[in-house]
Amino acid sequence: MGTADVEAVWRIESARIVAALTRFTGDFGLAEDAAQEAVAEALVSWPLAAPANPAGWLMATARRRAIDAIRRRIALQDRYALLAADLAADSAADENIDPDKIGDDVLALMFVSCHPVLSPEAQVALTLRVVGGLSSEEIARAFLVSVPTVQARITRGKKTIAAAGVPFELPPAAERRERLGGVLSVIYVIFTEGSTATSGDRLLRPDVAYEAIRLARTLAALQPAEPEVHGLLALCELTAARFPARTGPDGSPVLLEDQDRRLWDFSAIRRGLAALAKASTRGLGPYGLQAAIAATHASAPSVEATDWDRIVVLYEALGRVAPSPVVELNRAVAVAMASGPAQALAIVDELIASDRLPGSHLVPTVRGELLARLGRRPEARAELELAARLCANQRERSVLLRKAAALS
Repeated sequence: MGTADVEAVWRIESARIVAALTRFTGDFGLAEDAAQEAVAEALVSWPLAAPANPAGWLMATARRRAIDAIRRRIALQDRYALLAADLAADSAADENIDPDKIGDDVLALMFVSCHPVLSPEAQVALTLRVVGGLSSEEIARAFLVSVPTVQARITRGKKTIAAAGVPFELPPAAERRERLGGVLSVIYVIFTEGSTATSGDRLLRPDVAYEAIRLARTLAALQPAEPEVHGLLALCELTAARFPARTGPDGSPVLLEDQDRRLWDFSAIRRGLAALAKASTRGLGPYGLQAAIAATHASAPSVEATDWDRIVVLYEALGRVAPSPVVELNRAVAVAMASGPAQALAIVDELIASDRLPGSHLVPTVRGELLARLGRRPEARAELELAARLCANQRERSVLLRKAAALS
């Protein structure tokens, strides 16, 4: 087995291994470190002699590394003896992780990684590392930061969790419902970065987006009674369904009106619609409403045939349950399609007057489009040029400059 095989097994099994180790040792940081040491050992030994049960091998090796670490802690000799005895009695269990425990273990791992004592950046890094199984290098590439920055976030996150005495357990039901929003938010941030990179020379980072979908699927399987979990999964599936048509062969962006909808992933659309149906059982929340908007796009044969009135209504509902300037800006786009650019321009100008999205390239982008449709070409060109200056993604910037040049 080569490096790719080790990485594939780790990506699939990492959350279960780290979760089981954390329950086993009671130490989140120790569990993650021991699991990483097991992977390093696998990279050396597996090419020479592949194990019959790779996941079990990683689990057994990681447990031994954890016990070695505890043994080195002189003050914890009694605990080491207990763990060593447990290892001797249960060595066979390493080959078959308890299926009755693993669901709650992984769910607890998600809640620990997204604990509110951590900064948003640390939550994302820890979730991708310990739940998603990504390396520091992969996380650094995904978010265009340095490897030391990622490593520092992970280290600080583990120290913060230890200092705060965060227990490895599922929060009580009421607290879990409150903190579930944080878990969903972290997965959404990961997906958003994958679906439209904030900076760099690529519009999409599909590997990042698909990792978020994998996390959302895991959470939906562990929390099947939570509508918003299914709503987020639906939103991710329906948005990712358009990835194949969103860029040309050279990676340049393809606007919605120019996309070949035959390239859309209809299997992803079906999965998204099924998840949306589950999300609709008790009324749609913020993620469910966004998924419903994505479903309206996915079911339309063209931009012109899209039910823009329905999208406006959905954005109005979203604005009531989760108000934000971005929601208002998106509502303006839908209003422009449903009722014309003049009414939409009033919404955008109100956003500018209240300074609710300072420094964002999105506002001048939308305003430039609306002014162009109204025939106010010099003003539109100025807005699009401003948007290009504010945009950090090189692919998006090139589209904005091309549109501005066309208005000269």
